[in-house]
Amino acid sequence: MLRVASTPFLYLLIGATLGLSGCMNYLAPFETEPARIGAETRVHDRFAELPEPRDQVVAAVYRFRDQTGQYKPSQNIASWSTAVTQGSTSILMRALETSGWFDVIEREGLSNLMNERQIISSMRQMHEGDRGAGPLPPLRFAGILLEGGIIGYDSNVLTGGAGARYFGAGGSGEFRQDQVTIYLRAVSTQSGRVLQTVHTTKTILSQKVDVGLFRFIEPERILETEVGYTFNEPPVQAVTEAIEEAVFNLIIEGAREGLWTPADENALQSAIFKQQERERARAANLDAFHRMRDSNNRRGIGFGTTATATRYQGDFRDPLVRGGADLHLRGTLTPRWGLGLSAGAGELAADRAFSRSHVAAEVQTLYYALPHSRLTPYATVGGGLLMQRGHGSFEVGRNAFPYAMAGGGLEWMATPSLGLSVGVHGNLALVDGIDGRDMGSFNDGFWNVRAGITYYTRLF
Repeated sequence: MLRVASTPFLYLLIGATLGLSGCMNYLAPFETEPARIGAETRVHDRFAELPEPRDQVVAAVYRFRDQTGQYKPSQNIASWSTAVTQGSTSILMRALETSGWFDVIEREGLSNLMNERQIISSMRQMHEGDRGAGPLPPLRFAGILLEGGIIGYDSNVLTGGAGARYFGAGGSGEFRQDQVTIYLRAVSTQSGRVLQTVHTTKTILSQKVDVGLFRFIEPERILETEVGYTFNEPPVQAVTEAIEEAVFNLIIEGAREGLWTPADENALQSAIFKQQERERARAANLDAFHRMRDSNNRRGIGFGTTATATRYQGDFRDPLVRGGADLHLRGTLTPRWGLGLSAGAGELAADRAFSRSHVAAEVQTLYYALPHSRLTPYATVGGGLLMQRGHGSFEVGRNAFPYAMAGGGLEWMATPSLGLSVGVHGNLALVDGIDGRDMGSFNDGFWNVRAGITYYTRLF
């Protein structure tokens, strides 16, 4: 039990905790912030990269609405608040104006506009009679209508977290990812034909991180402190970015199809159009989790090497950790399943009891949980033969021991061809006596912590 001078230590630790909280504005915003101009999205700046149009397109938006019917999730009470903004029409109209390609006319509040025009005409007639000003100028009509809406809001598309705690001290982190989907189409007012349709998606991220300490300072004194923060990406900001991305793509796709024309005839060969073409080709190959469907991860034959740390588990006490290395060969049967072969050398030892070096050959079956992701958990089962050195001819049960293996870990593809892995494998001998003793109810075994590098290539 930890014993310290209670009062100074306690005051110091509490003061440090409060000071940390005060310095971190996200944890303790003791003051309200004044109103400010709204933050712009990453797509907003890309509008400046678009070429100038030859003529602006007169466009009308009657209503760009939420079509999801999604309400905010609530664990304790029923909530009638919607999950996404109901003002998406205003967001779309601002994006159209910002782009510089559209001359936007008012249609959402058309009834209000008509009433005001009627009031103006009536007041002129009443006060000025026939000698007054002539009729009001006619309203402008649109060349295209922009229709669509927010057609999807998916909660908890991805969730996860991690944490650790030891001796009353530790921390944890959690995350949740939602997704909003936008569809936008341009419709000709003369023919009613749908000229172009685009759709975009945007993830909405929520994160929570906390750190805490629970400790007995003295037999009758307990110290408990914690600090943390939560980050929730504003849904309206995500909707704004998705709508602006839809407008951006609509302009480029329409220019490529000849629906509207840039002032510079060579603009279609500019970098912004080529970049959008690459993004569209890449998007066509993504799944619902924004992962490549036919990625080259772990395809073909993999060659590599692994560094190992081995810990003996058997009849002797005080086992030691010894290093080793191996060479391995892997081949993928399907995106999720593969086979592996390895051969290497290592050592098993216990303090002041025994130490024996060995070579081992192993066959593995591999399962990748997320084959199209750069980072994936994997599980493996298999078996091998451990052969100890310096004991004459090989004899099973004397210096040759077959064993079964199972384990798991993580593999991260640094490039489409180069993978880095780390894992923990447990090995159980099928014949007892690895340590030279045939004792106890269980066979000897050993644990491996493995860190490896694998280069994948296609031989044909």
